[in-house]
Amino acid sequence: MSTKNLIQIKQFCTYHEIEHTFITELNNYGLVEIIVQENDEYLYIKQLPAIEKMIRLHYDLKINFEGIDAIAHLLNKIETLQQNLTITQNKLRLFEQHQIE
Repeated sequence: MSTKNLIQIKQFCTYHEIEHTFITELNNYGLVEIIVQENDEYLYIKQLPAIEKMIRLHYDLKINFEGIDAIAHLLNKIETLQQNLTITQNKLRLFEQHQIE
């Protein structure tokens, strides 16, 4: 597997000045996925914005991992509801256009 879409956890932690155990705890809560290749651990690049939000929640706002897990779950739920609302609004527009015609 190529490391093209991955970032080394050690490098990420050094850049953000955080402990490796922070990422391990996020993985334990199912909030991130750690990829192991050739005895090294990586994160998917697409996870980085979410991880950076979790870093701010934990280090700046002092929210524990249980709180981060709850917040992440609620944000995912809100995103799903917003997507469903957009789909429903689009269907309603189509229905209204057919009623006018």
